[in-house]
Amino acid sequence: MTYDVGADVAVTVVMPTYNEAANLPRMAEAVLQLPLRGLHLKIVDDSSPDGTGRIAEELAEKYNWDGVRRMSVLHRTEKDGLGRAYVAGMSAAVDEGAQYVVQMDADGSHPVEAVPRMLGTAVASGVGLVIGSRYVEGGQLDDDWGAHRVLLSRFANRYARTVLGTKIRDITAGFNLWSAQTLRDVDLHSLDSAGYSFQVELKFKAVRAGHSAVEIPIRFEERTEGVSKMTLRTQLESAVVPVKLRLKHKQ
Repeated sequence: MTYDVGADVAVTVVMPTYNEAANLPRMAEAVLQLPLRGLHLKIVDDSSPDGTGRIAEELAEKYNWDGVRRMSVLHRTEKDGLGRAYVAGMSAAVDEGAQYVVQMDADGSHPVEAVPRMLGTAVASGVGLVIGSRYVEGGQLDDDWGAHRVLLSRFANRYARTVLGTKIRDITAGFNLWSAQTLRDVDLHSLDSAGYSFQVELKFKAVRAGHSAVEIPIRFEERTEGVSKMTLRTQLESAVVPVKLRLKHKQ
C-alpha cells in the first residue's frame, strides 16, 4: 500500500555516529534523496577520532543550500552510550519542530527506502510508533549473519518480550519511527538505559503511556564498513534492563 504523506510533514532522521567515516557520505546521500520534502537529517557524533564529525559538517555544508537546512550535526564531547546519543538527538529534533523522528543506524544495516513507508503508515494509522521489524512476516536478516547471531538476536527478543509481557515481536529493533507526541509523553530524559537496551525501554514506556505500535517488515543488512559497537557490557545491560523495568512497573 502506498501513502501520500504530503509536503508538510516534518520528519527528522536521527543518526548517531562513532567512527563511521567510511559509511556516512553514502548514508547521508541515500537519506537526503528520499522523496520527502519535509525531511531533515541530524547526525549525533560522539567525538569520533576517525573524523566522522568533520565529514558530517562538510556534508551539511554540501546539502544545506538556498536557505534550506536539510542536515545538521550535533557534536557530543564524550562517548557514553547509544541511548544517550539518541536522547540528545531526538530531544533536539522535537524541540526544533519535528512531527516524527526516525532512529537509524549509520552503518547501512537499516533500509533507507523503508522510511517513506514507515512515515506513511504512521500518518495513515495515527499510531505513535512504527517499527522496522525483522521478526514479523516478511522480515529478514542478512544471509551473512551466522546461526549464532541469529539465535542470540531471536533469544534476546523473546526474553525481553516474555519478561515485559509485550506483544511487540522486534522489541530490540533499532529502526523506529516515533511521533513527537509519543516522545513527549515518554519524556526522553527520564530513560535510564545508556546502551542498546534504550530501544527496549523506550518502546516499553511508550506502550505503557497508551501509544500503539505497528511493525512493518524490513530486511536487516550486515554492515560492509567499520566494526560493530556491541560490547559485552551492552549485552549485559540488555539482559538486566527488562527485569528492572518489570520490577519497577509491576502493575
